[in-house]
Amino acid sequence: MNTENKEIKKLSLLVSIVVVLILVIAGAGLYIYRQKQQMTNLVETFDLEKELLADEFNELSLQYEGYKFSAGNDSLVALLSTEQAKVQRLMEELRTVKATNARRINELKKELETLRKIMRNYVIQIDSLNQVNERLTKEKNQAVQRYREASTEAAELTKELEKQTERVTLASRLDATGITVTPVNARGKEVKRIKQMEQFVVHFRIVRNITAPVGEKTIYARLKKPDDDVLVKNRANVFMFEGKEINYSMKRLVEYDGEELPVTMYWDIEEFLSPGIYRVDIFADGNLIGQKNFELDK
Repeated sequence: MNTENKEIKKLSLLVSIVVVLILVIAGAGLYIYRQKQQMTNLVETFDLEKELLADEFNELSLQYEGYKFSAGNDSLVALLSTEQAKVQRLMEELRTVKATNARRINELKKELETLRKIMRNYVIQIDSLNQVNERLTKEKNQAVQRYREASTEAAELTKELEKQTERVTLASRLDATGITVTPVNARGKEVKRIKQMEQFVVHFRIVRNITAPVGEKTIYARLKKPDDDVLVKNRANVFMFEGKEINYSMKRLVEYDGEELPVTMYWDIEEFLSPGIYRVDIFADGNLIGQKNFELDK
């Protein structure tokens, strides 16, 4: 009986040991599973953190690229390009570093923050330059507007001056009035028939003009036949009118003092004259100052 009890006790003890061992193994397995699960979760967290960090580097690189286009300053663009190259170099390093290398990941985070601060300083400089450029552009536009307004005003003043000058010029021009052409015979008597005519007596008055220059004046007269040919004694007898030389029939030097001045000129008829409408043109100071048509009968 004692032997049987001993055996039962031994079996009970063995069962207890086995149960304890099973419980220990189960607990150890559960612990290992939980540790493995935690490790997996931690690796996933590291991978996610690395991915987020890579996105931040990429975003910073794009920001540098964007600010290069708005910098408007070659030196500043060069500095931005240098900092962008650093960002891209760190991005490349981030791709190769293990996600579990927490120390290097943290170092890369710090470098990222440093690069962000540098970029913020550049952004301040860019904003300041843009404000200066905007002010300069505004001042330039205002200056251009003022220049255009001044140019317009100057052009208007020039036109007005030209008008005033033209009015003064016109006002200072001489004017011949009371023009008559009288055909006379050898005795100085007026005649009507062409064959009796020996001379044309051209008479007119230069009107009073206190604005005209005074002094010696050369008066030219042109007698034109019905066919518009000019009566001349010598084809070399010319004067300047409107930029070219034209023939004159007669000329006379007078002294003009601004007061009305009578002038008489004579043309000896030595050529054949046909009936028709003739004309005399009077010139002085390069201007046509008067003209008169007259008719000759047979």
